[in-house]
Amino acid sequence: MSKIGVFLAQGLEEIEGLTVVDLLRRAGVEVVTVSISGEKEVTGSHNITVLADALFEDVDFAGLDGVVLPGGMPGTTNLMEHGGVNEVIRDFGGKQKLVAAICAAPSVLGQAGLLKGRRAACYPGFEEKLTGADVSTDEVVRDGHIVTSRGMGTAIPFGLALTAYFLGQEKADALGRSIIYRCGEL
Repeated sequence: MSKIGVFLAQGLEEIEGLTVVDLLRRAGVEVVTVSISGEKEVTGSHNITVLADALFEDVDFAGLDGVVLPGGMPGTTNLMEHGGVNEVIRDFGGKQKLVAAICAAPSVLGQAGLLKGRRAACYPGFEEKLTGADVSTDEVVRDGHIVTSRGMGTAIPFGLALTAYFLGQEKADALGRSIIYRCGEL
């Protein structure tokens, strides 16, 4: 079974983090929410407090198959300024493990040099921070082991794309139908 870490930073966009956790867990992917703030309680940009499964310093990242960076402000800034997060995403990028980010958080991947020569999406206004990327306005962009998405409104397709990454498109489509997502389109 695949195991993913979802970073939770103070000021994250709650929907972007929790939608991914919810969908992946429904699909049967093991997910650990990882606080980077030194406390398990993390408060998002809209004053919703969530309880992380683990603190960054207690996670064995070698045992994970991928990591996800939710956006939001100042959550994205907090991710960008966290040395450990940058070390993990560079390590995972080098090992071809999943590195996924949504909204403003793809800028963290850009700063880390992970987007050079790749297609990527982000929240409007952050395009210049996707250093070296071929910027797309698609809801979700997968380029190898890097998956990016545009924002809160694309959190469900982002979570379904991550489901497809690990379990295949058929499983992702079935999950989409089970939550009544775009039923007329699926």
